[in-house]
Amino acid sequence: MTRWTLPLDRIPDAWFNVVPHLPKPPQPPLHPGTREPVGPDDLAPLFPTALIGQEVSAEPWIDVPGEVLDILRLWRPTPLHRAVRLERALGTPARIYYKDESVSPAGSHKPNTAVPQAFYNAQEGITRLTTETGAGQWGTALAFACAQFDLDLQVYMVRASFDQKPYRRVAMETWGGSVVASPVDDPDHPGSLGAAISDAVRDCAGRSDTHYALGSVLNHVLLHQTVIGLEAKEQLQLAGERLPDVVIASCGGGSNLGGVAFPFVPDPGVRLLAVEPMSCPTLTKGRFDYDFGDTAGLTPLLPMYTLGHDFVPPSIHAGGLRYHGDSPLISALVRDGRMEAVAYPQGRVFDAAVQFATVEGRIAAPECAHAIRATIDEALAAKETGEERVILFNYSGHGFLDLSAYDDHLHGRLPEEQG
Repeated sequence: MTRWTLPLDRIPDAWFNVVPHLPKPPQPPLHPGTREPVGPDDLAPLFPTALIGQEVSAEPWIDVPGEVLDILRLWRPTPLHRAVRLERALGTPARIYYKDESVSPAGSHKPNTAVPQAFYNAQEGITRLTTETGAGQWGTALAFACAQFDLDLQVYMVRASFDQKPYRRVAMETWGGSVVASPVDDPDHPGSLGAAISDAVRDCAGRSDTHYALGSVLNHVLLHQTVIGLEAKEQLQLAGERLPDVVIASCGGGSNLGGVAFPFVPDPGVRLLAVEPMSCPTLTKGRFDYDFGDTAGLTPLLPMYTLGHDFVPPSIHAGGLRYHGDSPLISALVRDGRMEAVAYPQGRVFDAAVQFATVEGRIAAPECAHAIRATIDEALAAKETGEERVILFNYSGHGFLDLSAYDDHLHGRLPEEQG
């Protein structure tokens, strides 16, 4: 057996909240003007009441609405694979498993939160959403979700990715979304997720029919993603496997990492590893501080590892990882020593992605390839010591709309990153 699936009725019907399992309560976000803790009224212009409640909840489990489960069943539960061909190629005693989130309609993990966000907004009478997107996976997922609930969507796409990944735009438009390059007021700027967030929040402000939706970073977003880790835990048991020695995922804002890792936080023997690009090393070289989530300083200040809200990373192909900050929950776990972080240059990342594609047959998104790089290194370390490690990583998305990046790598046009 190299693949384990669950029946449709085994989709998790409650999300796992990591907050009760943190060493200490999370610090509150602060109002950008007063620098006082934000309250529900401060967030109401941006988010529906249900999501505001989830953002601050300390309940250990939060029920998934039936209407959301009905849509998640289009692709969930997702398979768990054992990468036996990669194990053989590496000559490692490690057992490598990956959770395949590429089977969603949008090709990534992002619909796990896009669907509930669209649902809660529609339930509250909102008819239009605005959002940002980096590589385009989040915008694609939200366009799909908005189509399910008859919501209009305006997407601000980081200009570097807008130019590199035209078919992401086509996918969003196919599902009814409208897409523009960001920043909208500076056509010569390569863009950043922080700038795109500013554009989306400005658009939302003052419109009673419009809310803002975020694809990562915030507590409720990572909460929705925990279906990944919950399913993986059950599937590892089906495989007759013990708990992993290490759980690995790429990290930009933290959504797919939190999704696969949070359900393992209560298990002290499981290492948790965040993987980021060397050119945007938020967790490995940033500072833990309050900072704005966007470039213009319109959002609340979040307690997180940050490179500074005005930081503009190079236009690397892993656009979804080009964010100056990180999830406050992820940041707290790293600060308190429960989670580790490592950064890689994109050349080594694509070497790993090509090796994985060659032996396992799957072409990964550049973001996901960072997790593959770390997985291979963990497996090679196990080979050196002779340990039978169990490694789980999140295969967060396919790379079929990222082939230009592979083309650049294969033909020597991929610039190396400087840390």
